[in-house]
Amino acid sequence: MMDRPLHNISNGYVSQCQVCGNPDLQEVLNLGHQPLCDTLLSLEELTQPEVQFPLRQMWCPKCTLSQLDYVVSGPVVYHPEYPYRSGVTRELAAYQAELARDVVALLKLSADSLVVDIGSNDGTLLSAFRDLGMRVQGVEPTNIAKYAVRAGIETIQEPFTPSSAQKIIESRGKAKLVTATNVFAHMQGLGDFLEGLEALVDSDGYFVLENHYLGAVMDRLQFDTIYHEHLRTYSLRSLVTLFDYYDFRVVDALKVSRYGGNIRVVVAKGKSCNPSSRVTEILAEEDASMRDPGYYQRFRDRSIQLKNQFVELAIQCAKSGSLLIGNSCPGRCSTLLNFAGVGPDLMPYIAEQPASLKLGKYLPGKHIPIVNNQRLIDEQPEHVMLLAWHYAKPIAEQLRERGLRSKLYVPMPELALMEI
Repeated sequence: MMDRPLHNISNGYVSQCQVCGNPDLQEVLNLGHQPLCDTLLSLEELTQPEVQFPLRQMWCPKCTLSQLDYVVSGPVVYHPEYPYRSGVTRELAAYQAELARDVVALLKLSADSLVVDIGSNDGTLLSAFRDLGMRVQGVEPTNIAKYAVRAGIETIQEPFTPSSAQKIIESRGKAKLVTATNVFAHMQGLGDFLEGLEALVDSDGYFVLENHYLGAVMDRLQFDTIYHEHLRTYSLRSLVTLFDYYDFRVVDALKVSRYGGNIRVVVAKGKSCNPSSRVTEILAEEDASMRDPGYYQRFRDRSIQLKNQFVELAIQCAKSGSLLIGNSCPGRCSTLLNFAGVGPDLMPYIAEQPASLKLGKYLPGKHIPIVNNQRLIDEQPEHVMLLAWHYAKPIAEQLRERGLRSKLYVPMPELALMEI
């Protein structure tokens, strides 16, 4: 193993690569100062000052990691009342059940193996593993852990560190599998996480992570995935570099559909396993594109153009007398709407499903109210923008089944009117 850079990241400005320590970082896109996307506001908080932070994406020419250059403290970003629940989204729950089946089959996990999910949220993924005969353990820092506990899933409510790893080892033993879905790009204490992972994973065990993939973000123009929770956007090359510093080896990788384009990476404990041909193929693809500064310049230019098109549509709708309405309020829509400067004057509300924890709140920065999506059915607005565009088809089908006749648009990967 190589000498490790300092992988625990301090608050504030970050001047070097979060994986390899390279100080020569290049700009991808500057989104200005923005609020924390999941720090939704109450009506009372609208009268108070609101904190915003720099939001600028950089890339490392050495290991091709893409990252933020300003870090907000983890406990501030993931406050106890953090409003995200994975089980509320039907499509995501089905996806996670499929993920569990695929991973158990791929790794040939035997019944009663211990599976630990880090950032386990409400326990949706672990429920799927439990249904497959696995013993399960969650680690979740926010109050969303209470939903998992109610479902009978043992959950430690704290950030994952060597200390929490030791608690699990003492009470449940070592893990044959540790998972982290849409989590591994988020944690500030990356070094603590990986040291805890080294302790927790059994000698013949695996770590499986799934996160936004840099290639999909760039190629599908997903600048809305850039927000303060996503400290890093990984290429496979950057992940191979990272795990080489630890007692792990990347042995498989697969591009998958979640969130508009994720990468699922299988990491084996120790250095004895050889990477699959898929790892070799993806690395070759990346080396042909992600080392070219023009790749990032084109992304920047196209992102600004798309943002301007979005604003133009909102203004055209307002001039026609029918304002553009938002549907769904994922964290990513905060980046889009704040970058575009679209507030209640151009988008009077965002509609969310009835079970959402976001109802009655206001979008940070632009202060657009979040309301029950029954209002769409009642009011039948002419224009509706599906802000959770990565789930556009099933959302559109559900809204049509409920009787919505509006024109439906998606903002990405290109601004378009849906035909459904």
